[in-house]
Amino acid sequence: MRGADLLHWLLRALLAGRSRTLLSAIGIAIGIASVTTLTGIGEGLRLYLLESFSQFGSRLIAISPGKNETSGGPQGILANSRPLRLEDADLLRRLPGIEAAIPVLQGQGAVRIHGLTRNTAILGTNHQAAAGWRFALAAGRFLPEDNGAMPRPYAVLGAKVASELFANGQATGSLIRIGDRRFRITGVMAPKGQFLGFDLDDMVYIPAPHAQALFNQEGLQEIDLVYAAGLDERAISRTLRQRLTQLHGQEDFTLFSQQDMLASLDKILTIIKAAIGGLGLVSLLIGAVGIFTIMSIAQQERIPEIGLLQALGCPRQTLLLLFLAEAMALALCGGLLGLTLLLLLKLALGLLLPGLPLTLHPLYLLLALLCAAIVGLLAGITPALRAMAQDPIAALRGE
Repeated sequence: MRGADLLHWLLRALLAGRSRTLLSAIGIAIGIASVTTLTGIGEGLRLYLLESFSQFGSRLIAISPGKNETSGGPQGILANSRPLRLEDADLLRRLPGIEAAIPVLQGQGAVRIHGLTRNTAILGTNHQAAAGWRFALAAGRFLPEDNGAMPRPYAVLGAKVASELFANGQATGSLIRIGDRRFRITGVMAPKGQFLGFDLDDMVYIPAPHAQALFNQEGLQEIDLVYAAGLDERAISRTLRQRLTQLHGQEDFTLFSQQDMLASLDKILTIIKAAIGGLGLVSLLIGAVGIFTIMSIAQQERIPEIGLLQALGCPRQTLLLLFLAEAMALALCGGLLGLTLLLLLKLALGLLLPGLPLTLHPLYLLLALLCAAIVGLLAGITPALRAMAQDPIAALRGE
């Protein structure tokens, strides 16, 4: 059969039952649009979270007190473990390959100035935090380097705190009271946004020793380390683990590598994306059932035509090709309609929900069309096999 004859057959078959063709195409279109949209949202969410984690740098190792894993040893070991202290951060900072050691201690407190009071997050840290976490300042400077046991009482305000307490924008150099202590403001952070539910702009940064005194805490919640570029992360982690174990007498801490966290997060989000895409496949399966139904009806209606083609010497393989091509053409029409709906949906979501992470990679669009063709092929196999196996004498007698 010539290509022109095949195209003529497909066009005539699709236009013969316009209503049925349109309904089947709409079923496939909804399935394709659903799968692609849900997969795009999952991919956008994955990229958004990975970008959020990566904004603090990719050479971070976090140390937290306590051991996450249990080894079956006697109970009470964690109760006797040594908390992380500022001395630990100072010691780790002097290790080869470590560029910064940032102590972290967070709590809530009341910030007062000129009769205004605001409850906000208080973060105790040191002078290396801004550079280590890649935070930028909008005004002034970050906490200065003080090597004494009790640094000077300086504070740096987050963007939101500064805008609410200092409407005139003149925060740098002013005195504020945090709890029962007075601090002088040295700078204001540039807007950073939210990270995993924490508003980084609604925060006040003070030296870690002052935070320990303010919250009556001896230990730290975490120590963040930044290692030099080009070094092996595993080697750095082994060195840190050995040094802290020697200092504490036991491994009563946990190391979290930024790369390990990103890899684990990527795996989890990939699984979630696949699960979300699987939900959209339900709509695609419904469209496949519609194509199967339409092709089965078409096969029954064309029994006399099938018999006539066979009587004229049409090979059975050609009959199989005709029905499979018709099913795939019907599915591809639905796929193209689905991509059109998808682009319209993306425009609508961009206007109504501009913050929704939706990533539509061209590869996904091509895979959507390929998926539609495969669905049409699978849905048309059974009707095509029935047409190929049709007895020509019985078919002509039926006419």
